[in-house]
Amino acid sequence: MTRRCFGLDVHREFAQVAIWQDGVVRQAGRIAATPEALRVFADSLAASDEVALEATCNTHAIARLLEGRVARVVISNPQKTRAIAEAKVKTDKVDAAVLAELLAADYLPGVWLADDQTHALRRQVARRAHIVRQRTRLKNQVQAILHRNLVPRCPAADLFGLKGDGGWPRRTCRPMSARRSGRCCASWTSTPRSCGSSTPSSRAWRCAVMTRGG
Repeated sequence: MTRRCFGLDVHREFAQVAIWQDGVVRQAGRIAATPEALRVFADSLAASDEVALEATCNTHAIARLLEGRVARVVISNPQKTRAIAEAKVKTDKVDAAVLAELLAADYLPGVWLADDQTHALRRQVARRAHIVRQRTRLKNQVQAILHRNLVPRCPAADLFGLKGDGGWPRRTCRPMSARRSGRCCASWTSTPRSCGSSTPSSRAWRCAVMTRGG
């Protein structure tokens, strides 16, 4: 059987397929990017076939479905596939054809396909990094609100740490109307203070954020 190289230009809903065989590239249409359609496509492949696709969000799932059905699955690094990145004419058919041709010429820069456990750990680390960035962004927003409203610095080094009595106040914050009327601040601070106090507690800080809101 002659060698066949498949190029898949993968999208969210479908994948465009191009086939290289005997030096000629032909288009094989589109397949839906669903497990059922991809399994049917995998069943139509020969054990000696080779498949190439670019690294994207759903590449890992597609590669896992095709592995074991073909001779090899190559995941291309888009940043190194200059023939596609710098092409003047970019269409799904052109990109799929280029992948098939580069795979046939053994000139496709591939990336390592992680196993399921490693892939899960990668997702976990990426998710944690996202949460940490989101937490930092929210903390910066709180500090910006305090700065914008001329609220003095928190007595503790870290407003959100243990000494800053982290989290939001457990007591109900004093309404804006009450603060404007000059009533005592004892109801919105952790310890009773007079309205003339120059250093509000960390709890008063967070009340200021909630009542002023930026």
